[in-house]
Parts: sequence; C-alpha cells; structure tokens
Amino acid sequence: MTGLSDGQKGTLFGITANLIWGLAALYWIQTEPVDARDLLAHRAFWSVPVVAVCLLYLGRLGSTLSLFRQPRVIGIMALAALCSASNWLIFLWAVTNDRATEASLGYFLLPLFNVVVGLTLFRERIGTAQTAGVLFAVIAVGVQIWHHGGLPMVALGLVFSFGCYGAIRKAVSVGATEGLFLETVMMWPMAATWLLLRDWGGLGDYGLKVDLFLLGAGVFTVVPLIAYVAASRMLPLTALGLVFYIGPTAQLLVAIFAFGEPFDLIQGLAFGLVWAGLLIVTVDGFRRARQLDRLNIEAVTARTDSSL
Repeated sequence: MTGLSDGQKGTLFGITANLIWGLAALYWIQTEPVDARDLLAHRAFWSVPVVAVCLLYLGRLGSTLSLFRQPRVIGIMALAALCSASNWLIFLWAVTNDRATEASLGYFLLPLFNVVVGLTLFRERIGTAQTAGVLFAVIAVGVQIWHHGGLPMVALGLVFSFGCYGAIRKAVSVGATEGLFLETVMMWPMAATWLLLRDWGGLGDYGLKVDLFLLGAGVFTVVPLIAYVAASRMLPLTALGLVFYIGPTAQLLVAIFAFGEPFDLIQGLAFGLVWAGLLIVTVDGFRRARQLDRLNIEAVTARTDSSL
C-alpha cells in the first residue's frame, strides 16, 4: 500500500476487517456442536502461535516481549484483553443460539457508539449529523426495549465490549500486531487450562471438518483484529463509522438468508432507525471530506501564487 495516506490505509484496513467479521457466522457455524465457551478457548489458544509467527517474520518478537516489563502497558492491555474476550464469547454464543440478527444490530450500533466515545474520551468534535445519528440509535434501542420488555442484551453487550476495546487500544502506543500478541498471551493460560479440563473442547470428537475449523480459529481471529486495530490507530473513531457498517450488513444478510432467522416488523423498525442514523453520519462525513479537500486545494493554490 505504498503511496497511500494513513486515512486511505485505515479505510482499507477497516473494510477488510468488517468483510471478514460480516461473514464470520458462516465460519463458526461449521464448528457445531462445539460449545461457545470451548470456541472462545480455541480462539485464544490458537491465536498466540499465529501472532508469534507474524512477529517473528517481522523481526519484532523480541521488542514485543520487552513490553512485559512496562506495567502501565500491561495493565491497559489486560483491560483490552478482557473486553476482547467478552466480545468473542457474546458473539459466539449468539451465532450458536440463533441470535445472529441481534448480534448484527449490536455491530450496527458500534459506529454510533464510537461517536460517543470519541466525543467523551478523546474530545473529538461532534456535529449536528452525528448527534442525530446517536439519537436515532437510542430510539432504536428504546423500540426494542418497549417491544420485548427488556434490553437487547446481546446487541448492547457486543457494542459495549467492542467499543471499549477500540477506545482502549487507541489510547495505548502499541502496534497492532504487538498489542494483539499481548492480549492473546494474557488469555492463553486460561484458555489452555479450560481446554485441558474440557478434554480439548471438542477437538477430535466431531470429525475432520470441525477439527480444521477449530485449528484455523487463530488465523481467522488474528487477521481481522490486526486490520481493525490498524484502522483505529490511523482514523479518528468518528471516521470509523463510515466503513464499519459493512460488517453488520453482511451479518444481517447471513442471519436472514443463510440461517433463516426471523426478521419481524419491530426488528425492521429498529434496524431502519439505525440505518437512518448511519446514513446521516455517512453523508455528513463525505461532505466534510469534500470541504477539507477543497480547503487543502485552496491552501496549496495560495502558497503557489505567493511564491510567484
């Protein structure tokens, strides 16, 4: 990606991560009937060697291991690991319990949650369009609470855990691959213990196909996470919303057409409200980008004229 700006690279990384996550349910459903808790352990366990090989190839494994001597970094990364593991478990449970549609709603809410985090924690500026987008999301959640008599816990759990993960990773000066290695190493002892106590969590019990998908859990986990963290470090959190709705759109389509999950009027209303908010934010983002390009062109023209 030589010659691309950080913004362009961040956008490409964001699209890559979300396309993979959007189709993730099709991957994890291949591991049935493995329990969601066992899948979480497999993801953490097999991710460590995959990330270690990446760092070894890049020549950064030694410098990454030295980060364990920095208590502040380790403390922050431990929080990131907790958020990441929580997100994995909620998503895996949703996919294996016919709740993929609700999981999709959670990730639709994520860009708007990022707007709130960017505003409150990183003091990013928020405009009228972004405020409207957040209000639409709040109304969408309210509609579901009114209809179902309770909070959409899967959706809120996913958006909160992953939104906090992105904010934490943005706050610490650790590279994408290095940070993921620290996170998964922290999860590894618990994952290994769990798999030993569970007789390797289904590995070897359900045939070669399931075994291959379990063993591939590390690669499937690592690639989009590295892309996501890279995108979060290259783009402001508010800008991530311009590309991150690709993933939940694919998730929703998979839930409806591949898994045959119901999509009733209330769900349609909730998703419609979120889509409306995302559309407002997206259109405003493109408008701001065009204004910035025009100002840059005018500044270059002014400098050129003054030098003549």
